[in-house]
Amino acid sequence: MKRKKLVSVLLVAAMAASMAACGTSGGKKTSSSAKGDGGSSSDDGEMKEFTAFFAVPGTEINDDNEIMLKIGELTGATCKETWLTGQTAEEAVGTLIAGGEYPDFIDGGDGMKQLYEAGALVALDDYIDKYPNIKEFLTEAEWDKLRQDDGHIYWINQFQNIYGEEKATTHNDEAFWIQTRVLEWAGYPEVHTMDQYFDLIESYNEANPTMEDGTQNIPYTILCEDWRYFCLENAPEFLDGYPNDGSVIVDPDTKKIIDYNTTPTAKRYFQKLNEEYQKGIVDPESFTQTYDEYIAKLSTGRVLGMIDQWWDFSANVNDSLKQQGLDLKGCNYVPLPITIDEGIKNQWHNSGGVLNVASGLGITTSCEDVEGALAFVDALLGQEVHDLRFWGVKDVDYSVDENGEFYRTEDMRMQVADTAYKASHMCPYSYFPQYIGTSRDGINAMTPDGQPKEFYDSLSKNVQECFEAYGAQTYVDMLGTSEAPGPWYPMYSYSNNMTTSTEGGTAWLKMGEVKHQFLPQVVMADDFESAWANYLDEYNACNPQAFLDEMQQELDRRIEDAKKYEE
Repeated sequence: MKRKKLVSVLLVAAMAASMAACGTSGGKKTSSSAKGDGGSSSDDGEMKEFTAFFAVPGTEINDDNEIMLKIGELTGATCKETWLTGQTAEEAVGTLIAGGEYPDFIDGGDGMKQLYEAGALVALDDYIDKYPNIKEFLTEAEWDKLRQDDGHIYWINQFQNIYGEEKATTHNDEAFWIQTRVLEWAGYPEVHTMDQYFDLIESYNEANPTMEDGTQNIPYTILCEDWRYFCLENAPEFLDGYPNDGSVIVDPDTKKIIDYNTTPTAKRYFQKLNEEYQKGIVDPESFTQTYDEYIAKLSTGRVLGMIDQWWDFSANVNDSLKQQGLDLKGCNYVPLPITIDEGIKNQWHNSGGVLNVASGLGITTSCEDVEGALAFVDALLGQEVHDLRFWGVKDVDYSVDENGEFYRTEDMRMQVADTAYKASHMCPYSYFPQYIGTSRDGINAMTPDGQPKEFYDSLSKNVQECFEAYGAQTYVDMLGTSEAPGPWYPMYSYSNNMTTSTEGGTAWLKMGEVKHQFLPQVVMADDFESAWANYLDEYNACNPQAFLDEMQQELDRRIEDAKKYEE
């Protein structure tokens, strides 16, 4: 059955305007619970309006968005969503806390602990059992993992929750990505190591320095802005064949914490980046570009390869490439199973779910109708509303064949990729709880990219030919799948909420600052060995052992807790 996995504020004036326009609770009535088949309508025909803020960049939809209004008809409520703009998540959350006024819903990202400590969140324990779709969303063990140190639950992690059968077609996580045009040019070679990856990019760029229109290619770029510097710093754990614990490596045999920042593989990786930078392969703007500039750069089709999480770039970039016809020129990205040396089994992709307890959707103390807010969330998890969120309107955004299977025509796919159409019509409520996996009808996938035939038919011919050349049918097949890691996974769900209240948390903060400052210098240095030695001196001065010791304690605790549920 299902398993759970787990991915700006507008400026103060904009947030204030939004909240003033929508109110913190709307003052209008909906029924206090939602039907499992898709929600319930308002008792008196009035529409409740909630507000939400998500501490990540996003795109607002139109106030008269068609599917938002359809969902409103079914649930009796709508929600005005606002996103991170012009601030970091930490700054945005800090601004809200200082003002003491909040939207109804919030996901503050790494700032959720900050919101909890400020008393800004409503404890959800006494409500969960009243809402069947919410209750079903997590197992008892998973709900317990979300409890804070006062014993209460304050947020619901929204993402990668598998309902029914797992239908993994996209690799939603981190990888070395490369454009299909590069692989096609080289005759679809086997590429397994970091050196082979960069050799291929170098060779292609030397033979093809520009795109067809004369635009200069960018062989390899790196996103380093704010918390997204994982695109630079955490590759060594993957290169050594470990999964994404984010902040550390866990040895599955010894159950011991390993610091991936100081392994021999870490030095080889950064030395390789340094060599490629000196050759002009690494984009010189890597360490100064913003996230928006990075996405715009990828959307031109110029970038041959990079490390990133699929969720971090794919939605914006893939739609843009499709609208420009660049998907037909081999500018789409596929992942490669890269490790440091041949013979290492990669764990870029793991089966099963991941519960990220560090963040999620919370309800704030400014919300005047907590039960109405939870009824709205409950309704969003009903199948009819969930289909509206991710598939759209039947016979407009998708059709149904004689076997009951959902599909889209090419015109429909072009339509849902269009920015204006998405703003006026599509309403995924993308930072509210959601499912992947199999629909309750037992036939369809919860989302279009999980529907095997629809997924494959939606791919450009270039990606289809690439998959065929490697004997793959999905992005996951390009990497292979490893078993789900142990019950400790992922360790980043602990480190993401560490604060300076502990010695380990203080070390963690300092380590991050040092990596932000010195790793770009290491990559750009004329003398790598000196720069690397200087970096390690600065890093070791942060007392990383205190951090590793605290992570070891948390690892041991998670293993012991898992034993309780096994019993």
